[in-house]
Amino acid sequence: MDAAHILVVEDEPKLAALLRDYLLAAGHSVECLANGLQLIPAVQAREPDLILLDLMLPGRDGLSLCRELREFSDVPIMMITARVEEIDRLLGLDSGADDYICKPFSPREVVARVRAILRRREPRGASASSALALDEGSWKASYRGVEMDLTPVEFRLLNCLASAPGQVFSRDQLLDRLYPDHRVVTDRTVDSHVKNVRRKLEQIDPSCTPIQSIYGVGYRFEL
Repeated sequence: MDAAHILVVEDEPKLAALLRDYLLAAGHSVECLANGLQLIPAVQAREPDLILLDLMLPGRDGLSLCRELREFSDVPIMMITARVEEIDRLLGLDSGADDYICKPFSPREVVARVRAILRRREPRGASASSALALDEGSWKASYRGVEMDLTPVEFRLLNCLASAPGQVFSRDQLLDRLYPDHRVVTDRTVDSHVKNVRRKLEQIDPSCTPIQSIYGVGYRFEL
């Protein structure tokens, strides 16, 4: 895995410095920002390979920043916060975040999660069907010739389901595919991502319902 350029958006100087030092030691280049207003211009100037984004920031909060980033970028985002309530975890993931870690945490764990996210983004070939095209090399998806704006987690979800049309995947199976590092997330996280992917497919074709819910079991894909 090549070295990555990582943005650390954290207003606690000691924590930002600690994360920077561990990421530098892992071979990555790191840029630190302390104000939420700095993030969008920084990404537009040079898109990073990954963003570590604190939830509570001066200027702008992490959730609104994450949502705006998803309007033009699929850069992986790991949310960092001291708020541990389950609703905050779901809000973070619904906003387009790829991972979520709560303070206090081990910087070694952050580096390990960063490594896992970057590894999952490495090119592995392409797959396609007549209506749906998924290219893992470029992380691009299109339906009926229209490019879809998917987050990395949404891409993995759609790719998993579309790779085996007609097969029913349980929520646990999908979680294993979406988060192979077995982080602690609820199975309802899958429901949130499925809802987002369905909405994006329906924006292209309102009659499109390829992701079907199997009551009490999970989901299957049929075009």
